[in-house]
Amino acid sequence: MPFTIKCQGQEKTYDEKLSLLTLERDFGIEPEHFIAAMVNNRVRDLNYEVYYDAEVEFLDLCDHEAMKIYEATLRYIVAMAFHNLYPELKIRFAYNVSRCISVHLIDSKMVANTAMLLKVNHEVERIVAADYPITRTVVPNEKAAEIYRERGFDDKISLLAYRPEKTVHLNECNGYVDYMYSHLAPSTGYIKDYKIRLYAPGFLVQYPRSECGGKIPPFEDAPTFGRTLKESHDWAKIAGIDTVAKINHEIEHNGSVEFINICEARHNRMLAELGQLIEDDIEDIRLVCIAGPSSSGKTTFANRLRIELLSRGIHPIRISIDDYYKTRGEAPLDESGKPDLESIGALDTELFNQNMLDLINGEEVQLPKFDFKVGHRVPGRKLRVHQDEPIIIEGIHALNDLLTPSISKANKFKIFISPQAQINLDDHNPLSLTDLRLIRRLVRDYKFRAAPAEETFSMWDNVRAGEFKWIYPFQEGSDFVFNSFLPYELAVMRKYALPLLSNIDKESPYFPLAERLIRMMKFFLDMKDEWVPSNSLMREFIGGSCYADV
Repeated sequence: MPFTIKCQGQEKTYDEKLSLLTLERDFGIEPEHFIAAMVNNRVRDLNYEVYYDAEVEFLDLCDHEAMKIYEATLRYIVAMAFHNLYPELKIRFAYNVSRCISVHLIDSKMVANTAMLLKVNHEVERIVAADYPITRTVVPNEKAAEIYRERGFDDKISLLAYRPEKTVHLNECNGYVDYMYSHLAPSTGYIKDYKIRLYAPGFLVQYPRSECGGKIPPFEDAPTFGRTLKESHDWAKIAGIDTVAKINHEIEHNGSVEFINICEARHNRMLAELGQLIEDDIEDIRLVCIAGPSSSGKTTFANRLRIELLSRGIHPIRISIDDYYKTRGEAPLDESGKPDLESIGALDTELFNQNMLDLINGEEVQLPKFDFKVGHRVPGRKLRVHQDEPIIIEGIHALNDLLTPSISKANKFKIFISPQAQINLDDHNPLSLTDLRLIRRLVRDYKFRAAPAEETFSMWDNVRAGEFKWIYPFQEGSDFVFNSFLPYELAVMRKYALPLLSNIDKESPYFPLAERLIRMMKFFLDMKDEWVPSNSLMREFIGGSCYADV
């Protein structure tokens, strides 16, 4: 039966099914410029065959979903290179500093060094140059388990038990078999842009980013961030919860109460460590500055830190940076000509700096209060602080010294907060830190603002752009990094997030993103949240926080 394909303003009719690769040639599209395609608003790999009426849009690396496919294919090729060179060596991928993939050598006496780097880099180059086709084969779960067992993929076998589908789409390339939980490029020759560098104790792999116009961003080391990621992975491994399968096993065999308390105890320990650091230097610390990306749990964290300091005889005062917003007409404009409320220029930094300086000097200050209904500042409370009353400020720009240039760095204690998850589906498939925060925000926005998932999705790119510009550049100057990730959280949020994602219409521009998040969430077991403490950071997103009215 004839069917019609619409693509790039053209329309053609066909009698037999054909692959997207064939469509590229038929429509005169440059081969290897695109990495995937959208077919009737669903992301498809280029080997996909169309046999029905469809609108087709080919995707390059400026598209986020295409970039994800490129990155997954690159991981596949790097894993293949290691397998070819060191068949007994197991590696583990994770997301790391400077928007890179890290490669860790697992349980091996082998050392990541320059010689290994040169060999791996050469093998990756050879695989790419050979342009081997990457094919996908559907097999029953039982057959997949046999293949995994033959190849020593015990980590993949563990996750099969929680796979809702009865089949697996295995990826095969020149004899190498793996599964990347993602669409892949049709052949290895598509992956031409990457950089592999030595980064103890393993390697880093850089790849093109959609937010950078499909280019590899400049490498920027972030040792503080990297150290936090390593600590997160080390703890998860010690606690036996560094993969989704192990988290599910913990829920099944040890129960929700124990699992929740283990995770919360780690947060308590970090808070106690932080409280001790501030107490030890309280004679000099006058400002405690807290910043982090969206949905990091900053509000609950600030409240818990205040309680921790009160328990030590320190009486902090909280001041909101939001009260120092200028009127919308005074805010700088963004690239689209709209007020840029993410910019530090949207704040009256001169007034904030003067108020903080006067308070530190023991003077009484009339603080402003921003009235969001009328859109400008009105007089707020009068305040005088004492020596044992450090000021807690929390917000996007809290770590930026442009906010408080007159205050000595010795008087500021800077805290960066973010969920630094080092959890994998299996060794070759890490979970995205950004996707974790997006799930948090989806659940919170719906719970407290009745906002549908599409509304949250529509703002996310702008939120992320603001983070790269105003938050991440200052994380390395922090005195303490608080990892707000709770390994049980995706199991708790699954029942909240999946209905929101499933309700997104198939015609929505955000449907492909929803599909990808569903693929991640579906592997987690549901977990009751009745035992989540009322002061947990998790309560900021699912509700029931004891700080809701503070």
